[in-house]
Amino acid sequence: MTLISFIIFTTMTGDPFSSGTWIDLSYSFDRETIYWPTASPFSHETEFEGKTEAGFFYSAYKFSASEHGGTHLDAPVHFAEGKHTVDQIPINKLMGPVAVIDVESLAMVNRDYLVTISDMEKWEAKFGRLPAGAIVFIRTGYGSFWPDREKYLGTAESGPAAVPHLHFPGLDPAAAVWLANERNIHAVGLDTPSIDRGQSTQFEAHQALAAQNIAVIENLAQLDQVPLSGSYSIILPMKIGGGSGGPARVAVWIPN
Repeated sequence: MTLISFIIFTTMTGDPFSSGTWIDLSYSFDRETIYWPTASPFSHETEFEGKTEAGFFYSAYKFSASEHGGTHLDAPVHFAEGKHTVDQIPINKLMGPVAVIDVESLAMVNRDYLVTISDMEKWEAKFGRLPAGAIVFIRTGYGSFWPDREKYLGTAESGPAAVPHLHFPGLDPAAAVWLANERNIHAVGLDTPSIDRGQSTQFEAHQALAAQNIAVIENLAQLDQVPLSGSYSIILPMKIGGGSGGPARVAVWIPN
């Protein structure tokens, strides 16, 4: 569904979500949440839980974590000086028609697979040009490994020594440049820990997208339930003032 057809559908029915299914593409944040090997993990502590002196139940907790872990958004400023922080991203840039680039058959046999321009063009040969304002989701199949750190990241190690041992697929920098400069997209997301593959040292896909103020969403769940075309996504990151990223709730609506 293109944005124009979505607006027409809304106008005609009065309720754009009256006939369809919502899919949550977000992982819960808990002790199993996977973070980059050098990042601080998610912590959730109880401040109070139980009956108060007044006799009613009350609970309150506190959490802490690095910005980048679990299902989260990378703001452009994460890799491009002066570009949007999380709170500066226009809300309309966090929603749009979905295009799922399915490379699972290739990525599952090559942990270092790079998603190419050709992979994008194959999608376009079947469904037409990527729609304006598209949210491009890349399905590698690695979501099936969550929350097994070793299978998901390529290593169970933590700390700086683990980084050279990371092995998972990502977006070819040339494909990132193509998406950023040749197509009018809103965001790119995938079901791995990083838009750049595990063996990347320069994070060039991040840089190319960030330079054009295009947000990235990492560690997406349940991409296997999203059709290659025809759905619509809304991305709601935690609105951290000046943040380089933050936890995100990502939803996809699939019309009947």
